[in-house]
Amino acid sequence: MSHPVPRTQDGALRAERVALVDLLDRVLAGGVVVSGEIRLSIADVDLVQVSLQALVASVSTGLGELGD
Repeated sequence: MSHPVPRTQDGALRAERVALVDLLDRVLAGGVVVSGEIRLSIADVDLVQVSLQALVASVSTGLGELGD
């Protein structure tokens, strides 16, 4: 299910209020990948580096991708 992006007449994105349940439904239907990196350094010497990656999707979405 694809939702059109709401835009104004000049083509800019329009602000839209979305219920949390609707937002969660959209995220789980398509899936979202979140990634980030945290680096702690002193005087340009890296002391700690942590890379984070997370995939958020529903089970049916994930299994649908595996079946293709």
